[in-house]
Amino acid sequence: MTFSHRALLMLCVSVMLGLGCPPADAKEASAQPQIRLDAPALQGGYVLGWAPPGTRRLTLDGTDVRVAPDGRFALGFGRDQAPSAMLVAELRDGRTVQQSLAISPRQWQIENLPTLPRFAQPSAEFQARRAVELQQIDAARKIASPSMGWRQRFIWPARGRISGVFGSQRIYAGEAGVPHNGVDVAGGMGGPVVAPADGVVILAAQSPFTLEGNLLMIDHGMGLNSAFLHLSRIDVKLGDIVRQGQPLGAIGMTGRATGPHLHWGMRWNDARIDPALLVGPMPPVTPPSP
Repeated sequence: MTFSHRALLMLCVSVMLGLGCPPADAKEASAQPQIRLDAPALQGGYVLGWAPPGTRRLTLDGTDVRVAPDGRFALGFGRDQAPSAMLVAELRDGRTVQQSLAISPRQWQIENLPTLPRFAQPSAEFQARRAVELQQIDAARKIASPSMGWRQRFIWPARGRISGVFGSQRIYAGEAGVPHNGVDVAGGMGGPVVAPADGVVILAAQSPFTLEGNLLMIDHGMGLNSAFLHLSRIDVKLGDIVRQGQPLGAIGMTGRATGPHLHWGMRWNDARIDPALLVGPMPPVTPPSP
């Protein structure tokens, strides 16, 4: 019996002492590291994964993906994500692990409005204000917090009727409008808005933005962030650490909104993702007691 066989036998015997026994193909598994995802990849989707032990760099189609010390990572895929993507892990021992991802397509809600123009020409005042607002939003998204909210099972930030779905799009007189990049919840004026997961406040508008109104943004870590639009008020401030379920503000109709609702948008790095996929069906709304 060779030394390696004796060592394996000793380890297997140790299972009787509650110390565990490696699988028979442990040596083969260690020689063939793999990248694992917790769920299938799809357009607008968000998944968590495990990088192989010893990973020093992970990329998705050439773009760096952050990896936690325990090997966990997050991925997001945009509405129009291509049908395939390539994950590459570079290991400290010089090996490279590649995994091709098949991105499942989704069907989007498309509405044709053949007699309506897409939009009116924006005014000079709007354009000037908008440039400053976009700079604030871009700066907020560059903030990388140490939050661990990205690992959690998300909850709905508001309760009510879903009045707008991710990915829907209107076609105005043959010209495509911008796809809806979030989920709208018609919860009633002043309805509570809570944190869907742990995070850090990276933007809390001091005054209403032209389109978003009272805008609040929360970073959940690892490039994942939430944006809450049209709020009637904001109850947290820049830099606050928030916990899942903590009150953030209230539903409103500030900015460009035709009625009171919460628009909840999410991004993983530059990819806009569907918040509804992180939370599941809307829980039933309990009517107030008489």
